Amino acid sequence: MSYVEEVYANLQEKHVNEPEFLEAAKRVLDTIAPAVAENEEKYRSVSLLERLVEPERIVTFRVPWVDDAGKTQVNLGYRVQFNSAIGPYKGGLRFDKTVNQSVLKFLGFEQIFKNSLTGLPIGGGKGGSDFNPKGRSDAEVMRFCQSFMTELYKYIGANEDVPAGDMGVGGREIGYLYGQYKRITNLYEGVLTGKGLSFGGSLARPEATGYGLVYITDEMVKGAGKELKDKVIVVSGSGNVAQYAIQKAEQLGAKVVTCSDRNGYIYDPDGIKFDVVCEIKQQHRASLAEYVEKVPTAQFFPGEQPWGVKCDIALPCATQNEINGAAAKKLINNGCWCVAEGANMPSDADAIDAYEEARKANGFLYMPGKAANAGGVATSALEMSQNSERLSWTFEEVDSKLQGIMAGIYAKVAEAAGRYSDKDDFVTGANIAGFLKVADAMVAQGNV
Repeated sequence: MSYVEEVYANLQEKHVNEPEFLEAAKRVLDTIAPAVAENEEKYRSVSLLERLVEPERIVTFRVPWVDDAGKTQVNLGYRVQFNSAIGPYKGGLRFDKTVNQSVLKFLGFEQIFKNSLTGLPIGGGKGGSDFNPKGRSDAEVMRFCQSFMTELYKYIGANEDVPAGDMGVGGREIGYLYGQYKRITNLYEGVLTGKGLSFGGSLARPEATGYGLVYITDEMVKGAGKELKDKVIVVSGSGNVAQYAIQKAEQLGAKVVTCSDRNGYIYDPDGIKFDVVCEIKQQHRASLAEYVEKVPTAQFFPGEQPWGVKCDIALPCATQNEINGAAAKKLINNGCWCVAEGANMPSDADAIDAYEEARKANGFLYMPGKAANAGGVATSALEMSQNSERLSWTFEEVDSKLQGIMAGIYAKVAEAAGRYSDKDDFVTGANIAGFLKVADAMVAQGNV
């Protein structure tokens, strides 16, 4: 049994009730095996993989808060501080009923390699709560956030752990969390990212993940000798990532024909209207079904996903495991030749197997989320830099740095893919490129 297989077998035995985390760990360990084999004796001698797959710290706590009816509610709060070898823990807070320790460990583990790929000094972490802000009043959300931060503040700081937003945590929640942190600590520091522009936020942060996704997709397409202009793109989701991916793709000359939410998906053969989606989702917080009332050429497909729509490129931007094996095959059979992930692990294992089969057969392009959606955390790190310098950069400055970071990620991924596998095996390339930097730092810092 190889070192990688031994580590995963032990992990599986210890964490049998954490399927999401085990799935993520297996995917990474399997693909970094060639790099581990090159230095197996050294890595074994310092138990590198055993340390890599276990978080440095997990904090779990109750979050009591009072709803508008005066009743006390109790949720669970978490922070998984996974790895700080290359910088302070960095990763979002997720407020959603699906949140549990396994989900946050999977997200935090992925975050280690994503953050490493950016080239910026940030480690990996993730956190959140099973609280669902949907349907809650602003006052209820504020009371929850204040209670959540009253415990979390003990474990975070500008040079220790810098959370950001994620699913269910947008500008409103970040504002309430930051206000409570400042109130308790009397510190005005860059402890959270995704802040409002009036109190230390960065221009281009809302756009960053979606823009970065399209920038790296453009690099992939160019690397294959093609161009983004006039390509038909299918997007899932309708949050920040999806919205700004739509905007940037259309700015670069592509045509995005779908977006979706929990109620179904919109198909607009003339191209999705970015302004209409923003109005529905940012201003009204309503269902995408409203889109067809404003755009007569569009159709709404309730309860369905857009993976049967004919396209050149698919950008899944909704949630994990939204594309299964059957959906992936449907995409490929309909002419899709490129998938880049805007969400965290939106393709399940069967879907990734289908991409890999298509890659070997005809050069199908697939960029995993740890590389493709790294633009958000990269710009969060740029926000940290601005906070440290007490400066605010222009939108153009931040956007230019983001473009450079995404081009750099593509270059690192492609180089590692070519060295350890095939030049277009971006899954192996992303995992190994992210792993090597973290592994070198862990070895250098000793048994900690």
